[in-house]
Amino acid sequence: MSRWSEKMQVSERVCSIPEALSIHVNELVYEQKRRGVDVTVLSLGEAFFDIPQFDFSRLDFVKGYHYSDSRGIPELRAKICRFYSEHYSASVDPSREIIVSAGSKPIIFFSMQSTLNPGDKVLIHEPGWLSYQEQARLVGAIPEFIPYDCDSSCFSRYFDSKTRMVVINNPNNPAGKIYSSAELLAIYNQCRSNGIWLLVDEAYSDFVVNDEFHSMAKLVPDKDGVIVVNSLSKNMGMSGWRVGYVISDANLSYQLQKINQHVITCAPTILQYYMAEYFDEVISITLPQVRMMVEKRARISQLMSDIELTHLQGGATFYFMVSIGDFPGTSLDFCLELLFNHQIAVVPGSAYGQSTSRFVRVGIGTESEERIHDALLVMKDLTNARTLSAALVKQRLEESGLHHLEPLMQK
Repeated sequence: MSRWSEKMQVSERVCSIPEALSIHVNELVYEQKRRGVDVTVLSLGEAFFDIPQFDFSRLDFVKGYHYSDSRGIPELRAKICRFYSEHYSASVDPSREIIVSAGSKPIIFFSMQSTLNPGDKVLIHEPGWLSYQEQARLVGAIPEFIPYDCDSSCFSRYFDSKTRMVVINNPNNPAGKIYSSAELLAIYNQCRSNGIWLLVDEAYSDFVVNDEFHSMAKLVPDKDGVIVVNSLSKNMGMSGWRVGYVISDANLSYQLQKINQHVITCAPTILQYYMAEYFDEVISITLPQVRMMVEKRARISQLMSDIELTHLQGGATFYFMVSIGDFPGTSLDFCLELLFNHQIAVVPGSAYGQSTSRFVRVGIGTESEERIHDALLVMKDLTNARTLSAALVKQRLEESGLHHLEPLMQK
């Protein structure tokens, strides 16, 4: 027993935010697998690509032991900017308009820190990746939401005097929506005319076909009022390396650089040199696999239509937002029933916004089409269920040693 009678203070702001619901679901999956349960995992937010290990001996490994340029090593910045030019027709100055850091998650947080004051509002177009709202709260801002079915020309209906940022994910995780150039410009013009930053997360920029993707860095060449975030995680299948980047105008880039210096110092040096050396080779290997994933998505989409499993329209990424139909419980109840009774893992749609609370997120990046096919048939049957297995779910949760997820749901 502690000799101190009073508990030490912890931050009220941090205590007020929930865990990442998608990660918590996967913790349940890992626990089930440790018990020997064969789970069809449709809850992971990544695709598994076949990427060879390139020769580290070609790198200056001694440099990798030390700090590097806080903006990112010049060689890697140049490669990324060339990629944006060649693939997206976007001109980016590698010396003034890009910062490479330890993943896009901290970069989004830094962007909010650099542009928002306590009490400012952040608008998120649903379905919105679940960390956007919590990062806004962590910087003292107030997250609010635009329903998924709101037309891009009408975003300004949700603006008020405290709105300072709009966040969109293009292509969208989890619906797969691709914003057209007209939609992007409509959103941007509404934002810029009201002095509101537009943050565009382009993490899934290559999960498209037929040149449907349009980077905001191309549409607004001077980057005025625009923050573009991307990473090596999804497009290049390297989520574990935590290397991301942000494109913005020179002034905001400088502000971001200061935060990066104080919090991160630099992205992992040896991984930056590795990517600078092998960037073109990795792209040549992963892009065809990205295209194969998009084709797989199209086949799965057709299957859902064939079995009349309703899902939001979209043509990109490796996710779907699937309706739970007339299921008598919440999307969280649906996920727990699916996991504990049918050994299938998905993520509640309520994690991505109120307007998608009757959906679940289905990720197809890690399982075979055969297993996905079987899982979708089970999901279709569950949408027509009339009763809940609450007692069994409670028992399984207690056995797992993990608490119920209800406190984690969106505020």
